[in-house]
Amino acid sequence: MERFFAFVDLSGFTSFTDVHGDEESVHVLTQFRGAVRRVATNFGIRIAKWLGDGCMLVAVDGAQLVAAVVELEENIDELRLPLAMHAGIATGPVMLLEGDDYTGGPVNLASRLCDVAVPHEILVTPAVAELAPEGTVCEAVGPRTFPGMAKPVDVVRLRCSRVDVLPAGA
Repeated sequence: MERFFAFVDLSGFTSFTDVHGDEESVHVLTQFRGAVRRVATNFGIRIAKWLGDGCMLVAVDGAQLVAAVVELEENIDELRLPLAMHAGIATGPVMLLEGDDYTGGPVNLASRLCDVAVPHEILVTPAVAELAPEGTVCEAVGPRTFPGMAKPVDVVRLRCSRVDVLPAGA
């Protein structure tokens, strides 16, 4: 079966927790999770699992998933959370393990893309970038290598039109 996967995460959550403590971290996490739930419901995508300060999203319709992640990035910014979001999105054939857990290359790639994305950055494959909603800035990053993956992967950076500047080195 073919599916679209996104991993979204809050940048710097561990350091934030260390500096600001558990209560403030739970407050930020509660707002983040509320935003994820609203966007997932509005776009008809599934929250496959929560991963601490992040989550894995899955969809059959790639355009819906990409639009949802872009909107989530905008919502997180509008909430003025002290942490920015970053994400990775990939697609392809996968297997459903034990009825509730997806496994396969696209899941791993989406996770790796999220891992290397900087704050306010959504990294995707070129096929996923073609599904980006109007007004989304798409910039080719070029081929990247990822741990555990034999071949380099072409990567595209998506940014919401409302996010004007990425941090230095991005």
